[in-house]
Amino acid sequence: MKVAVLSFAHVHAAGYLRLLSRMPGIEVIGSDPDAGSAAPGEVRGRAFAEERGVAYVETYEEAFAWGPDAVIVCSENARHRPLVELAASHGVDVLCEKPLATTVEDGAAMLTACREAGVRLAVAFPVRFSPAYAAVKAAVASGEAGRVLTVSGANNGSMPSSRRWFADPELAGGGALMDHTVHIADLLDDLFGDARPVDVYAQTNNRMYEGEVDAETSGLVTVTYDNGSVATIDCSWSHPRSHHSWGGLELTVVGERATLEMDAFDQSVHGYSERRGQGLELPFGADLDERMLRAFLHGPTEGGMDVADGEGGLRTLKIVTAGYASARSGVPVAVAGD
Repeated sequence: MKVAVLSFAHVHAAGYLRLLSRMPGIEVIGSDPDAGSAAPGEVRGRAFAEERGVAYVETYEEAFAWGPDAVIVCSENARHRPLVELAASHGVDVLCEKPLATTVEDGAAMLTACREAGVRLAVAFPVRFSPAYAAVKAAVASGEAGRVLTVSGANNGSMPSSRRWFADPELAGGGALMDHTVHIADLLDDLFGDARPVDVYAQTNNRMYEGEVDAETSGLVTVTYDNGSVATIDCSWSHPRSHHSWGGLELTVVGERATLEMDAFDQSVHGYSERRGQGLELPFGADLDERMLRAFLHGPTEGGMDVADGEGGLRTLKIVTAGYASARSGVPVAVAGD
């Protein structure tokens, strides 16, 4: 199977190249024509691929001429749509980094292009492959926890420094709210099944890292669902730069008969480096990115999780869009329907 990674702008591109190059039966190439727009000090392009022992082509046209069976889009958020539409025009399945797009209009157009071309559109939400989330989902599905009343989630991290475009409202579509709300919104989209978000109330500010970026660096989002559940999501870039990991995701699900707590990244040993002046993390648990890639390329294992589809990715984007509208207006905003 041939897989092409399109753009190395996203921080996950390095991990995807590494994982794909080690998978039996997978050939991988990369292409990063926009590497010239990288910030000073960022390594991208051919050098980035060669450091990881991956073949490289200069243009996306060459990547598709190679005949990939699937592509993974790792560009800046604002550049997702043209790459997904390019993949659709070549009849190639595509896994797109989250969020699906920066606007609902672009996300809907991407879905239409893939649907009309008969190709699969998936969105990179690896946290749904966490064993901790699987346990939470099983407890809710079995009725053990009872009806879900509230959910409290936190997807925190440090402000991205290796890829500064994450804090560029034009390229990223926003800041922390765009970056981190979608992961928990995706878990709830899967957990609640057919239930849909009704409205969103959000507050944001940029007091953390004030003066460094124009985008919001912290936010709190409240989502009401039509099944009666209410969820709060802390999406802030609130970890100090000395923190031991890039981020974390914790979720508390309060049901009528039980309260369920999960930490998606608790299978690791933490420490601190005096020499580097930063925390260290040595993970030993399941590699969620690897599980996601295998499910995308080969399908889910028996009884296992599948990748999020484009429709789900669009629903999470609508929550974010309503969140930004609420933060501007100061009142709850209805989530756009299907």
